[in-house]
Amino acid sequence: FLGLILVVVYVGAVAVLFLFVVMMLDVDFVELRQGFLQYLPIGVLVGLVFLAELVLVVGSWASSATLATAPAVTQAVSGLTNTQQLGRVLYTEYVYFFQAAGMVLLVAMIGAIVLTLRHKPNVKRQDISAQVARTPKDGMDVVKVRPGQGI
Repeated sequence: FLGLILVVVYVGAVAVLFLFVVMMLDVDFVELRQGFLQYLPIGVLVGLVFLAELVLVVGSWASSATLATAPAVTQAVSGLTNTQQLGRVLYTEYVYFFQAAGMVLLVAMIGAIVLTLRHKPNVKRQDISAQVARTPKDGMDVVKVRPGQGI
């Protein structure tokens, strides 16, 4: 049950992340569809290669007779919970892969920020140096309006 909940939560988080990125990028899908047919054969070829690899891996795993008689990968550590054992394995045997996954997530986060950070000309932005350098004399103008006329 816990594993299923974790999968659902993480799939939802990734879906929300993709939705956020698509909304922030403001992509013009009409331009993207113009070259769609040009890359369709390459996409189909790559998809078929991945499908063939998946069939080969699943087929070889399901038909393996030695899998049922294989010994346990690691011995059970007594006195530790599953979470403690998982943490011990992740931070000792797979520390480089764990750090690499963290770096990939960091690069993905920075990439999402860089892609969404655009300076649009019609958006008002603060200029901190101009605000600090302003004097009270420059802050207000007295305008003399003639009677019967607006500003």
